Amino acid sequence: MKLSGIISYPITPFSADERSINFDVLGETLERLLQNGSDAIAPLGSTGESAYLSLEEWRQVADFTVKTVSGRVPVIVGISELTTLQAISKARYAQSIGADAVMIIPVSYWKLTQKEIFNYYQEISESISLPIMVYNNPATSGIDMSPELLVQMFNEIDNVTMVKESSGDIQRMHKLYALSSGKLPFFNGSNPLALEALCAGASGWCTAAPNLIGKKPKALYQSVAAGQLDEAREIFYQQLPMLNFIVSGGIPKAIKAGLVLKGIAAGLPRRPLRGATVEEITLLQSLMDSQSQGVEEALISSYQTI
Repeated sequence: MKLSGIISYPITPFSADERSINFDVLGETLERLLQNGSDAIAPLGSTGESAYLSLEEWRQVADFTVKTVSGRVPVIVGISELTTLQAISKARYAQSIGADAVMIIPVSYWKLTQKEIFNYYQEISESISLPIMVYNNPATSGIDMSPELLVQMFNEIDNVTMVKESSGDIQRMHKLYALSSGKLPFFNGSNPLALEALCAGASGWCTAAPNLIGKKPKALYQSVAAGQLDEAREIFYQQLPMLNFIVSGGIPKAIKAGLVLKGIAAGLPRRPLRGATVEEITLLQSLMDSQSQGVEEALISSYQTI
């Protein structure tokens, strides 16, 4: 399976008492992501508050997403576990329900050595036949995988076929390209770097932004792919204020608040995460309104408010 384009992250909407998942709203948001040009759907990442779900809830969301998407685009199920055995269990479940790939990030209490990280992915790979996207995000996982290690795993572990790089360092992407001679497909996971990453050869962009700004992420990808860089810059700068807000404000909180402003009962993040403040909601509404403004006006307005 060769992936490219926009890989979109759905939220996990909860009931008002946080004790269950609102599958009606989850279905609604999945349909919106598909309509907004998503080339793949990636449930159970940080946007989906995967770390705050029970195992049964994780399975329910994975199963519901695969069934709802129903083969229209690939589904890449997110897995983040401390132990190898727990990660293998989830990876096998994802395979059993028909997921197309898994996106795996190790999380750590004790600092892992490069050999321990390598073994983590190798043992998972040996337990499934699905493609594995290695997800590097040191800010959330506590583990920073070097480009050298990522390329080594791509070369030596059968099912490791792609990387999501979210360190926020564009040089990492340049190095992934150089070390693999352009053979390792890498995806941008840092929203404000979307234009630079795609121009640097990223196969696509993993983002929650289509929840709030519709087809603009896909338009950016298509413009870069077509070599229309002037158009790509214009599309990117229209999005940048919102992308900065999503990252700085906390992704689940920002996306859920924005969906509520759009009339979708997305609810609140699960505690201890908090919902958006009145000030944040006001700014978010302004940013959403500014999507129809000119690029310069949107940029000036947002940076004066932040």
